[in-house]
Amino acid sequence: MSKLDQVLVLEPPSDLKFKGPFTDVVTTNLKLKNPSDRRVCFKVKTTAPRRYCVRPNSGVIEAGAAVNISVMLQPFDYDPNEKSKHKFMVQTIYAPPNVTDMDALWKDAKPDDLMDSKLRCVFELPSENDKMNDVEASKTASVMNSTKADTPSASTVVTPITTVMANTTASSLDDSEMKKVLEKCKRLQAEMSKMAEENRHLKDDSARMRKMARTDHAVTNTAATLPSLLVVIAAIFIGFFLGKFIL
Repeated sequence: MSKLDQVLVLEPPSDLKFKGPFTDVVTTNLKLKNPSDRRVCFKVKTTAPRRYCVRPNSGVIEAGAAVNISVMLQPFDYDPNEKSKHKFMVQTIYAPPNVTDMDALWKDAKPDDLMDSKLRCVFELPSENDKMNDVEASKTASVMNSTKADTPSASTVVTPITTVMANTTASSLDDSEMKKVLEKCKRLQAEMSKMAEENRHLKDDSARMRKMARTDHAVTNTAATLPSLLVVIAAIFIGFFLGKFIL
C-alpha cells in the first residue's frame, strides 16, 4: 500500500524563514489548513529540539478549519558561512471518531496511515534596505512618542473634539458629514472659549468684591474710632476748665 499524501495545506509549504539578527528570540509562523471533511491530528517535530520552541506542537484540526503555529528560534551565535541543516516535519493522521488519548493514538498508528510534510529552516540577515527601514521606523516612533509627551493629556478644547472624532470613523465619512463634524467642532470651540471668558470675568468680579469689602471694613473701623476720640478730647477740655475755675 502506497503512502498517503499530506491532507493538510501548509503555509509556507517548504521553507521556514528566520530573519536575524539572532541575538534574541526570532519567531516565524506556520499555518496548517484542513480542507478535508474529516478531523485531522497533527504533530510537529524538529531535528534540533533544543534550539526551537513550538506552540502548539500537536493537536486536532477540525474539518475545514486551520491552526497557526509559532516556531521560536532561540538566540545563538550566527555564522553566515554555516548552512543550516535544521529541518521540521509535520506529521498527520485522520482522527478516529472518539479520540481521547493522543499519545496512544500516535503510538499505535500504522505507518501506512501516517502523512507527513518536511520543511527546511532558512536563516537570513536583514539587508541594508531593511536596516534603513528599521531606522526610519524607530525615528518615526520616537517623534510620535515625543509629540504625545508634549501634548496635554486633557484640555477644555481638545477633549470635546477628540470625543467627536472618536465616535465618527474616518472611513465612514463623506464630504457632507465631514463638514458637519467640523462645524460641530468649531461650535464646541466657540462655546469653550466663551465659557473661559465668562470664568475670567467672574474671577475679576470676585477680586473687586473682595477689595471693596476690605475698603468698607476699614471705613467702618475709622468711623467707629472717631466718636471715641472726640469723647477723650472733650473730657480733656472739661477737666482743664474745671481745674482752672476751681483753682
